[in-house]
Amino acid sequence: MTNAHVFDVVVVGSGAAGGMVAHDLTKAGADVLLLEAGRDYDPQVETPMFQTPQSAPLRGLGLDIEKPAGYFDATVDGGWTVPGEPYVLAENSEPFQWWRSRMLGGRTNHWGRVALRFGAYDFKPKSRDGLGFDWPLEYNDLAPWYDEVERLIGVTGAAEGLENSPDSPAGILLPPPPLRVHEIFLSRAFSKLGMNVAAIHAAILTKPYNGRAECLYSTQCTRGCSSRSNFQSTTVLLPDARATGNLTVGCDAVVYQIDLDKHGLATGVSFVNRRTDQHSNVKGRVVVLAAGAFSSTRILMNSKSATFPEGIGSTSGFLGKHIMDSLEYTLSSRVPALENVPPQNDDGIFAPHIYVPWWLYEEQKNRKLDFPRGYHIEPRGGRRMPTMGVARYVADTDLTYGSDLRDLIQRRYGTYVFLTGEGEMIPNDHCYCELDPDVTDRWGIPVLRFHWRWGEPEILQGQHMLATFNQVFAALGGTTTPGSITMPPGGSSVHEVGGARMGSSQQDSVVDAFGQCWDVKNVFVLDGAVFASHPDKNPTLTILALAKRGAARILELSKGGTQ
Repeated sequence: MTNAHVFDVVVVGSGAAGGMVAHDLTKAGADVLLLEAGRDYDPQVETPMFQTPQSAPLRGLGLDIEKPAGYFDATVDGGWTVPGEPYVLAENSEPFQWWRSRMLGGRTNHWGRVALRFGAYDFKPKSRDGLGFDWPLEYNDLAPWYDEVERLIGVTGAAEGLENSPDSPAGILLPPPPLRVHEIFLSRAFSKLGMNVAAIHAAILTKPYNGRAECLYSTQCTRGCSSRSNFQSTTVLLPDARATGNLTVGCDAVVYQIDLDKHGLATGVSFVNRRTDQHSNVKGRVVVLAAGAFSSTRILMNSKSATFPEGIGSTSGFLGKHIMDSLEYTLSSRVPALENVPPQNDDGIFAPHIYVPWWLYEEQKNRKLDFPRGYHIEPRGGRRMPTMGVARYVADTDLTYGSDLRDLIQRRYGTYVFLTGEGEMIPNDHCYCELDPDVTDRWGIPVLRFHWRWGEPEILQGQHMLATFNQVFAALGGTTTPGSITMPPGGSSVHEVGGARMGSSQQDSVVDAFGQCWDVKNVFVLDGAVFASHPDKNPTLTILALAKRGAARILELSKGGTQ
């Protein structure tokens, strides 16, 4: 790679969006440069697939600041804090935190693998209840791209015929895994309360697929997967892209600016090497931002010129606006009935084998609820490999040591179930990011300053989660938790989206329905930054579908001579 070489496409970021774009463009013959801010990473070599918690420091309790998600987690060089790369929280903002991956493949190495399609309602929320923003596309526009993504990466699931939870065409989804004991218990409680129970859709293989092995049930997906049994950009997308001979990968390349010519077109990007601190630039006919929603937004903001003094995309007035996260809330309960269940095989995929899609659309339509958008529920539990986190089992006893304490822990282990709600967030004017006027990173590049405030709909939705979870636990004869929900910090679910939303015109958005920037026609934003709303479904599958659709658009325009 030399500075004189002109690539067909420069892709910034190597995760879900960047990996998919690189995969599709290189297979179509394009000369692609993929720039990643973090280090090179190969999960087939580096993944600790079979180490048990006792092999880790502190038995895997996860108190190491360099391993914030647990000692064996796949995260390397990234997390909530990245040395030398700060961000700022605005005065009077509610708590907010930003997870950044600094590794090839990004968050696809350590995400939860829940892969739900957005439904028809999710693309037109404002048309339904007057709140937020509609997308400039409909479910039917994205459905074929969902199909292609699922065929490529492998997704478990089943046809359920549920409202606003689209089924995939026959023959695409892999068989769902069987229910485990705690899931059978919970399913009965959900059904008793009139809640639908569906097979989870997860990017984890339940049978051999596309040359990859089925899941071995060996460890958490957050460690990565050396058997390639789950979806990671590093094991599914990038190997195919490299095999074409059309992909060049540059790691430790922190991109901070899109370079423009005198005509206002992108000529490439500028970046700094994270290891050597050397600044460089590379040239490309098209630039694709796929660095993660807020990182892509920051690059646009820092791409200032005489034509765009506030950055590329700023002419709309919406750059950095309406950033979003899922409202993620978890509650646990001890279910004494599970003490008497003989030991069972609790092996299974890392994701829950079932979930509860939102079930109260009709009640919301008839204004019977005091909040306008819903959530889905992901249940967890079982007797997987224990760790040091046993305090909950002995919280109500004076025992401190001995065989009685051991017997109590053994009896109660596996009796706890956990319900996690993933709630829709309505975009609001109080949630946005901007460049801080004073603070820079270690290379002198302005950093993001975040403003965050949960809206009243999310607060009321959280209260509904708490009440619903307690109803489920009570139906099981389990412990309940009275009181009010404490809202989590913004960003804590690591479902960051928004900041450069798509729309129907330059007056209401930063990019069009294909991710093409209104301001600079050879710049595309193809990650979660373009989301116009944030439904209760996890965002990764939709990011992959949008990236695949955007890559096809780039190829179409290139063939037509307009790029």
